[in-house]
Amino acid sequence: MAVQMSPQKFDELVSDALDQIPQRLAAAIDNVVILVEARHPEEPSLLGLYEGIALTERDSFYAGSLPDAITIYRDAILDICDSEEQVVEEVTITVVHEIAHHFGIGDDRLHELGWA
Repeated sequence: MAVQMSPQKFDELVSDALDQIPQRLAAAIDNVVILVEARHPEEPSLLGLYEGIALTERDSFYAGSLPDAITIYRDAILDICDSEEQVVEEVTITVVHEIAHHFGIGDDRLHELGWA
């Protein structure tokens, strides 16, 4: 059964997950905006999405680019959780997963590391 949670509370959980990122890594995050939306319009079960150019792929043509975007999809996460504790865990996993994409870490490696 899906968890009910206010958008404000969910936003706080995303902020809390970002606060858990080690300072050295957080300092390396470059030109990224973190967004929370209800659902992805084309893939309603998608939990999160990184859109941009990973740090490992940037070159001199990247200068002046719009920020990359990490979107966390609130309703999709709430749908798969049975408790607030599960929501906290899933938000953290999703945030870390999408930030890892910003650092150029692919899905296969994230699965190996347990962040899938």
